[in-house]
Amino acid sequence: MAIHRLTPVSVVLILGFLWNPFIAQSLRFDLQSGHTKCIAEDIKTNSMSVGKYSIVNPSDGHPLPDSHKLTVRVTSSYGNSYHYAEHVQSGHYAFQTAEAGDYMACFWADDHKPQTTITVEFDWKSGVAAKDWTNVAKKGSVDAMELELKKLYDTITSIHDEMFYLRKKKCRNLTKQQTPEWLG
Repeated sequence: MAIHRLTPVSVVLILGFLWNPFIAQSLRFDLQSGHTKCIAEDIKTNSMSVGKYSIVNPSDGHPLPDSHKLTVRVTSSYGNSYHYAEHVQSGHYAFQTAEAGDYMACFWADDHKPQTTITVEFDWKSGVAAKDWTNVAKKGSVDAMELELKKLYDTITSIHDEMFYLRKKKCRNLTKQQTPEWLG
């Protein structure tokens, strides 16, 4: 049996690989007037979720046209509403999930003649990515290395919890598939 030793470069690469899924990037999409676009995120119970959205101004230096307004709703898979804003140009939300499952952010644009295209920038973070690490650093007056270790610890804990969540979800699905019909 061969013994493998991790070099510092290997450790950095592994941590970088583990960290990358949690780096949040905003999403930009086009929405035609009179249409709806929904984005879903599978989030586990008791996770923090934050989001912000805004309409991208098609002509810099000028105010947004009146036709550039959105209606936004964020709901859980059980139909519970976590955010609702009507006829807005931008907004944000934050909530702690009460149940695990798919959470849906839906964007509506009012119908206009002639039809217009609205570009929306949307940033949705949940779990470890939703934590405000700059405030954690300010409140605790910790040095940079300690802050990075706290981030990595939370990331590893989140990965661990997610693995158990997915395993439990898979076991439930397998149990449902293997149960004979006559047992109900």
